[in-house]
Amino acid sequence: MSSHFSHHEQHFIHRAGWLRAAVLGANDGIISVTSLVVGMAASGASSHTLLVTCIAGLISGATSMAAGEYISVKSQTDIEEADLKIEARELKNNPHLELKELTQIYIHRGLDPDLAHQVAVQLTEKDALEAHARDEIGINEMTAAKPLQAAGSSALSFTLGALFPTLSILISPEAYLEHVVLVVGILSLATLGALSSYFAGTSMLKGSLRVVIWGIIAMAFAMWIGSLFEVNPM
Repeated sequence: MSSHFSHHEQHFIHRAGWLRAAVLGANDGIISVTSLVVGMAASGASSHTLLVTCIAGLISGATSMAAGEYISVKSQTDIEEADLKIEARELKNNPHLELKELTQIYIHRGLDPDLAHQVAVQLTEKDALEAHARDEIGINEMTAAKPLQAAGSSALSFTLGALFPTLSILISPEAYLEHVVLVVGILSLATLGALSSYFAGTSMLKGSLRVVIWGIIAMAFAMWIGSLFEVNPM
């Protein structure tokens, strides 16, 4: 009688790329646009001006986030590709030295010299460049940079984050507009912090508090700056 055993663990590292970009984009969308709106509101700007400002902030912020994230991650990709070319050249010109280098890596990780050499030989025969990329340089499929994915995640998440202050302007009475935008911003930040911590497998409460505290600081600073100016709404 044979038995089959399947053991599967849930890890979160494969989410690191898109989750970082999505959280950064949404957080920036909520904080920057909400801070922009409450700062303008503190100066006495009309609701129409606030709505136009909010939409302009959403559009410019989303495109800026996409461009910035793409350039940043593409730079990382260029570095990874350059390192892989160097490693491929070394494997072609000095295969024995590269095998010794890989063996030393496994020895430092705890294998005895004979076993480390056997592992290095087998992995080299299977795919030498992949083995060196993973174990010497630290590049693997799960953590490799993906510029377009990061740019798209940032732009989309920024837009979703910026929709909260936009919608709060549309639904709130003008007399309470500043307070409604502020409350909606804080609640949306708390939700974002909890969700990002959930997907990252960490404490939802700590994640929520961390995002909210920094968001309140940014909004309070924007309100203080806005209150220094006085706009006479038409």
